Amino acid sequence: MSFVENFDSSSLLDMEQIDFLSVLNRLDDGVIIADINGVILFYNAAQSKIDGLPAKDVIGRKVTEIYRLNNRTSMIMQAIERHAAIKNRAFFYQTCSGKVANTITSVYPLLKGKTINGVICLVKDYELLYRSTPMAALTESRPDLGNGTRYTFADLIGKGSDFQRVVGTARKAASSPSPIMIQGETGTGKELFAQSIHNHSQRRKQKYVGVNCAAIPRDLLEGLLFGTARGAFTGAMDKLGLFEIAHGGTLFLDELLAMPVDLQAKLLRVLQEKCVRRVGSAMETPVDVKIISSVSRDPRTAIREGVLRMDLFYRLGVVMVKLPPLRDRQNSMGELVSHFIEKYNNRLGTHVRRISREVLELFSAYQWPGNIRELEHLIEGAMNMAGREEIIGIEHFTPGLDCLEQVDFTSPEPSDFIAPGPGVPSFGEPDLTLDSDQIFDPAPPLDPDPPLDPAPTGNLSQTQADREKSAIKTALSTAGGNVTLASKKLGISRQLLHYKIKKHGLCRLDFISRPIR
Repeated sequence: MSFVENFDSSSLLDMEQIDFLSVLNRLDDGVIIADINGVILFYNAAQSKIDGLPAKDVIGRKVTEIYRLNNRTSMIMQAIERHAAIKNRAFFYQTCSGKVANTITSVYPLLKGKTINGVICLVKDYELLYRSTPMAALTESRPDLGNGTRYTFADLIGKGSDFQRVVGTARKAASSPSPIMIQGETGTGKELFAQSIHNHSQRRKQKYVGVNCAAIPRDLLEGLLFGTARGAFTGAMDKLGLFEIAHGGTLFLDELLAMPVDLQAKLLRVLQEKCVRRVGSAMETPVDVKIISSVSRDPRTAIREGVLRMDLFYRLGVVMVKLPPLRDRQNSMGELVSHFIEKYNNRLGTHVRRISREVLELFSAYQWPGNIRELEHLIEGAMNMAGREEIIGIEHFTPGLDCLEQVDFTSPEPSDFIAPGPGVPSFGEPDLTLDSDQIFDPAPPLDPDPPLDPAPTGNLSQTQADREKSAIKTALSTAGGNVTLASKKLGISRQLLHYKIKKHGLCRLDFISRPIR
């Protein structure tokens, strides 16, 4: 990174004159260049793919408009404010369109002498990085079952009746040769379900092959699926496609909506004819493959938008398995938290037993746009900060995380349940072996777009922060600066209120002299 760290920017006003931009646009990592006001001046193709946003809709706009972040939670804005680099931080964010990204991000100031002219942000797609890493190099040592999978229905976590109904549907579908489409938001466990279905089917002893359609360039995806014949293009060799590799087994088409429509037509023909023709060949090869596909949104909406062919949907969506988002699975939260605590205790050598009541309160009120993957991300990060401590508290989370910001002051008091780590005595707390409905009383989900009065102007995140600050000031004033009373009025814990007071730069002593009687 020495080039970036020592870069002396002569001007960020005339970006076309900087030769290295053409190089940055060809990088596999995302690159954003912003001026000192946070206005995006450059946005490369890789970042466009990570965010799912075209460059023309991004350039010239402030980062806090493009991402659901504010000046305090945006790494770019923080680097500008601090005049310092922020390196290799795990960063989970959501775009203005609602897409969630899990990244490793670094931001470096662009300097002219000692004056900062802007910043350059380098973004690695964590999901793509994970998928491209050989399994032997990953720290998780979960064994392959010998057929290309690692998961079965026994690995699914959740005792809630709604979730178990979904599992029941998937089990029934596994015994049928008909195609299955799994619908679920990012991070809900679509591939885990796909592997479980394969391992519950009559094809369990045959190969399971998965491909992420969003991670493969269109020109490569066709050859990857159908294979290539020698001479089909320069350097082409005879090569099996995934359909032939998965013959007799299961092919999982993850992120189906990322597949170009013209390629969908070729896929449809393979499904109809049950034969595959390699790119550059006239010979057809019979294939026997069970297809499982996944989509992250309603396929009927995708059909109306022209992203998904209707005839392909009728072929692939014979059986629909719809996975619930984490915000609708609050009765599974304790089990999931315990699972990740156990997982990262083993990996990190820590001895965490549970999360605090305040953290549980935050988790209950949070909307979880990244679902289970985001929960795991947060638990892992907090356990790295916990050190030798046994309880994960609010102080162990990175400041500015969405889950620390989105708290519903009107939600009911949280239950007394605190998720203990597996195999650890609960010291009077409910036993995880009980039905989860008996030990977890979920808070109602937050309205992601609550009505504002008066109508907001400017940045929505800032408007919400102002409302929160105003509510805290009112509660403190009413309570005469007594944090315990104020926290009860707001419906949150004392520890969380202390965090919020500090966040907004308030001082409870300012309210002691004027209590409302």
